[in-house]
Amino acid sequence: MGMDEALDLRGLKCPLPAMLARKKLAQLPPATALTVMADDPMAVVDIPHMCHGEGHAVESVASRDGYNEFRIRKI
Repeated sequence: MGMDEALDLRGLKCPLPAMLARKKLAQLPPATALTVMADDPMAVVDIPHMCHGEGHAVESVASRDGYNEFRIRKI
């Protein structure tokens, strides 16, 4: 089982959450799970789109109290 990482991007506006999530994923070893928290409404479009383009797997998107939580697996 790989390590899990978390990235709190709440308070940041598009396109920063997707850009910073991509930068963080680039630093992680393959198979690492990254949990990203973001409250920008565009993040629900931008983060999965970035993951698709980069080849990472979006395992889940959960709506929390005032923000969304993305679980991404680095491929």
